[in-house]
Amino acid sequence: MADTGKGIALIVGAGSGLSAALARALHGEGYGIALAARSSDKLEGLCGELDATAFTCDASKVADVAALFGKVDGLTGDLDVVVFNPSYRTRGPIAELDPAEVEKALMISAFGGFLVGQQAAKRMTPRGAGAILFTGASAGIKGYPQSAPFAMGKFALRGLAQSMARELAPKGVHVAHFVIDGGIRSASRPPDPARPDAMLDPDAIAQSYVAVLNQPRSAWSWEIELRPWVETF
Repeated sequence: MADTGKGIALIVGAGSGLSAALARALHGEGYGIALAARSSDKLEGLCGELDATAFTCDASKVADVAALFGKVDGLTGDLDVVVFNPSYRTRGPIAELDPAEVEKALMISAFGGFLVGQQAAKRMTPRGAGAILFTGASAGIKGYPQSAPFAMGKFALRGLAQSMARELAPKGVHVAHFVIDGGIRSASRPPDPARPDAMLDPDAIAQSYVAVLNQPRSAWSWEIELRPWVETF
């Protein structure tokens, strides 16, 4: 890739949906792309398209996340952007939820965010530069019936992002949290022809991430909400 003066953008929890749109958008901005997922085999096509590097990582595991960042350190360029995109949900009445599944949801959505954010901060704060972006959901603002585990994880992730933003912004590191308030369209989740704008376009979401990433540091946002214009809130 041509020298653009930009470093590496690491997307944790990469796949074919929003994270793929983010990878393309960040590649278009001139970043070298690193992708991490529990199964990296699914990333081969995207890696070929973007000349990206893929890594296998379970974001809820301390050793996996530490190893991931160690491998990214070996790539050419500074780690300029880290996007945390994983989540896990289990649904059901509160009295019937499987505690093991609830624990898994918290470990992936919340503890994983901490692990990734911590490793990113260790690398960015000494340079006084970089951005850490967290993908949240409307469940992090309001808990829905029979969705307590997802709400718990996303509320925790939002709190983490808010705390990190207040701590790290004065040190030159931009931390931002994105509330995705609505369903994201995909090949497996196409829009209703009768309401084509009722779902978020992943490429449009990615444009908002890039816009926040490019904010002048005299006017940084720590959080924005994104929803279709027809959504009620």
